[in-house]
Amino acid sequence: MTTEAPGTDARPARSAAPHVALFATCIADTMKPSVPIATVKLLERLGCRVSFPMKQTCCGQIMTNTGYYKEALPAVRNYADTFGEYDYIVGPSGSCVGSVREQHVMLAKDAGDEGLATAAGAVASRTYELTEFIVDVLGVTDVGAYFPHRVTYHPTCHSMRIAKVGDRPLQLLRAVRGIDLVDLPKAEQCCGFGGTFSVKNSEVSVAMASDKARHVRSTDAEFLVAGDHACLMNIGGVLHRQRAGIKTIHLAEILASTEEEQR
Repeated sequence: MTTEAPGTDARPARSAAPHVALFATCIADTMKPSVPIATVKLLERLGCRVSFPMKQTCCGQIMTNTGYYKEALPAVRNYADTFGEYDYIVGPSGSCVGSVREQHVMLAKDAGDEGLATAAGAVASRTYELTEFIVDVLGVTDVGAYFPHRVTYHPTCHSMRIAKVGDRPLQLLRAVRGIDLVDLPKAEQCCGFGGTFSVKNSEVSVAMASDKARHVRSTDAEFLVAGDHACLMNIGGVLHRQRAGIKTIHLAEILASTEEEQR
């Protein structure tokens, strides 16, 4: 992976290897850096060249969802400027990718900035959630992963309803060697995180997360996997307090895992 300093135009010459800009997301970068690291490892194993633009910051979703549209605009401008030179932008988060695709143009138009709206729309159209990119762009459903554990999958709300990743995560998980993938009861139900929802409506959030944790425990899984670390953090907190013994793991970390590492 290469890092690219602010202000540099590092758009590469065309080559057979897809050149991908990693959109690490701020929550993964600060709370679970192993997720973007696993994403890079996985994409490079699949033949991609990966760059990390150093100017990237938050996508602005927290401000947007809380109603602070004006305050979110600098994040929109920075995203369009930082990633504008890349053919592919890939992020390990359906929530953040969904925000880029569904909110950035809206914010620019709300501010009356048609130039920014055009730029944001162009970059958003090249922004992919990790499993979308692997399945739809690279045309791969077996990434060569190995993970000999009992696992259940939580389809996060934004990945399903905003990013619309569909069954792509499950396609990739089913091809992982050694995995025992079990269905999660009431998988479609929200875990109660919802960003600032979990702060403003903490009692409701805890009740929702407790329901989710109960369903996770009923599977006897060793690991709960999802494509958004924020949701894993929310459910994982309840599982930890319950001493359930179930670990949380991001989808990228399973897909990046190899048999050599599991020995």
